[in-house]
Amino acid sequence: MQNNGQNKLYVVGLTLVATLGGLLFGYDTAVISGAEGSLQVFFAHALGLNDFVHGITTSSALIGCVIGGALSGVFANRLGRKRALQLAAFLFFTSAIGSAYPEMFLFPFGEASVGLLVTFNMFRVLGGIGVGLASAICPMYIAEIAPANIRGRLVSLNQFAIIFGMLVVYFVNWGIAQGQPLEWINSIGWRWMFASEAIPAALFGTLLFLVPETPRYLALNREDEKAMSILTRINGRDRAQEIMTEIKSTVKVSAAKIFSYGKLVVIIGILLSVFQQFVGINVVLYYAPRIFQNMAGSATDVSMMQTVVMGVVNILFTVVAIMTVDKFGRKPLLIIGSIGMAIGMFAIGLMSYFQIIGIGTLIFIIVYSASFMMSWGPICWVLISEIFPNNIRGKAVAIAVAAQWIANFMVSSTFPFLISVNEAFTYGLYGVMSVISAIFVWKIVPETKGKTLEQMEALWKK
Repeated sequence: MQNNGQNKLYVVGLTLVATLGGLLFGYDTAVISGAEGSLQVFFAHALGLNDFVHGITTSSALIGCVIGGALSGVFANRLGRKRALQLAAFLFFTSAIGSAYPEMFLFPFGEASVGLLVTFNMFRVLGGIGVGLASAICPMYIAEIAPANIRGRLVSLNQFAIIFGMLVVYFVNWGIAQGQPLEWINSIGWRWMFASEAIPAALFGTLLFLVPETPRYLALNREDEKAMSILTRINGRDRAQEIMTEIKSTVKVSAAKIFSYGKLVVIIGILLSVFQQFVGINVVLYYAPRIFQNMAGSATDVSMMQTVVMGVVNILFTVVAIMTVDKFGRKPLLIIGSIGMAIGMFAIGLMSYFQIIGIGTLIFIIVYSASFMMSWGPICWVLISEIFPNNIRGKAVAIAVAAQWIANFMVSSTFPFLISVNEAFTYGLYGVMSVISAIFVWKIVPETKGKTLEQMEALWKK
């Protein structure tokens, strides 16, 4: 399938391979949801440990996410985008096997101990490092191989893969536990949940051998012939020559200092990441069943069903973003999404304040979640992958992604305390953050629709 010389079928194929990293991102971060209760029985109860230690075990992968995000620029620049993703695939696979079988012939099988707990957490941190690398480098890889006119849609596919990965692992966990006695789940079942990740990790690692390095990375490292060959296959020879000329004009220095184009571009990248978390999305993703139970008065099974409904809505509205991001632009969708999130959170806060319990909670959480998924969810990653100039992209993306994971941890860890103090205030706070995010995009963030990565660099030079 070619259009104006573009080989769209080829570039879509490359994108789908890269988005397996996004799927593993979602899979790894959500797999703990099915195993968390069993881990508490296997480790915390058996060793007499408190809830704080269990909380660290449950969230230990986030430590790796921060590390992986912070180091992603180093690996992307030193190893290349492709080999850095291969490293992430290896870490996903190792973490899956190690988390499922932390004894690894060093400890007696099935006997909880402090040493075994530490080993388990080390494997979870390794998986988190893989998530951190994938969260930064997958959208970077897609942005650097995609033609400008379809780049937004292709990078947005990575967010779809993340949400889809979460949905897949929910069903995998359910399938493993279905019909099994609780004793088996608490001793063996949780191991199969973690081990299941090895299958997509192995597929990801294998398929990466079939894709090329990005032409922009090759040009940065003076491999012009290889870069030109890939550009030609993607864009056609005439357009490839134009793009190659633009790239060469931006890579006179293979690695620039982080503030070579001023501080504003880096600050915008950081704030995009921070606002994506400060609007409270992971509160909804991580604590949805609890929110439904507290506010809608739902039984546990009903609240889980409501969570599934919300998951389907998330998938549908991510598709809306994919279909519209290159048509309407990044800024309009972000602003519309921020307004929708503010409406959803303020409504939930008011319902909490007046103690209104009912279906309205589900409706406004869906309004909030749908608004996020058609805007900040995918488009934040699109912007982070494309606003930075070529010769600082690796470093700048690493800073932005590390900031995102730190903000994620801050919001997720403070929510239980805030909600115990004042529910209405907590949801209202996320609503205020949504309003501020809209103002930030309107006033400061540049539109990138249809611009090549090199044209974005010219913008920051001005």
